[in-house]
Amino acid sequence: MTQNDQNFLVQKIRTQYTEKEHTKLDELRALDAKVKKPANVFGYTFGSIGAIVMGSGMSLVMTDIGAILGLSSALIPGIAVGVVGLGMVLLTYPIYSRILGARRKKYAQQIIELSNTICEE
Repeated sequence: MTQNDQNFLVQKIRTQYTEKEHTKLDELRALDAKVKKPANVFGYTFGSIGAIVMGSGMSLVMTDIGAILGLSSALIPGIAVGVVGLGMVLLTYPIYSRILGARRKKYAQQIIELSNTICEE
């Protein structure tokens, strides 16, 4: 291991134990995350639930789960559940975009002001 590699490794370990100073760039990153996080949480959650619902409908149609549940013919309920899940999946992105757009509009002025002060420095 060369001296430069050793110094780099020492600095890397050392930075883990030193207290970081709070900068305006950290504040800008936190504000950006505050804008995006609710939309991302909604998108992942609603999309995943929609996929599970759609998969449940497919399972009703393609397996014997309907018979276990006491349904004489699981084809119609399975298709209905699958279509509901498909609708949820298809609506995920438009709703995500609307949430993200509203949050961007709400925080745009703060982000622009903060980014301008960072660029001027």
